[in-house]
Amino acid sequence: MTWLILGLLAFLVPHTLRRLAPRWREARIAAIGANAWKGIYSLFSIAGFLFLIWGYGQARNEPLVMEWLPPRGLAHVTASLVLVAFILLAAAFVPRNHIKARIGHPMMLAVALWAFGHLLINGSRHDIVLFGAFLVWALFLFQAAFRSEPPTRTGATWVGTLLSIAIGVAATGLFAHVLHARWIGVPLSI
Repeated sequence: MTWLILGLLAFLVPHTLRRLAPRWREARIAAIGANAWKGIYSLFSIAGFLFLIWGYGQARNEPLVMEWLPPRGLAHVTASLVLVAFILLAAAFVPRNHIKARIGHPMMLAVALWAFGHLLINGSRHDIVLFGAFLVWALFLFQAAFRSEPPTRTGATWVGTLLSIAIGVAATGLFAHVLHARWIGVPLSI
């Protein structure tokens, strides 16, 4: 579990600097330049993500400690939340859509829904640490971003909105039916 917690810190802390320590971040960018900062940030992000995955794998190899036994019927709720999360994630990148115009920061809300959905169906201690950390982190960043950069509600088109929905639905299908089992090692059965 120690490696999982260290992996979470290695991944989540750098992704929080913009909101948690903006002056420190801006001073580093000014000192080394924007491109160097992006390079270093990218390397830390990738290393942190790989460390997180490795730490989660190590935690899954430890003796299983169940904190609660989730009811089987919640898999459908989780599937619905993950579908909405993928649509929100797509909306974060598709330009000029109503979802981003209304919410402002759909990626953080996507992570929160993904994490909450997974907490509903995973009761082991290491799952609660992983998904709970992502849920708290995403809600914190969503609130901070919403406060400092409220949604503009302008410039949205239905083309952008429908494209966000289509990409989100397609990504959900691909991940649920192919990638989840291959990448995570857990086949989905709803």
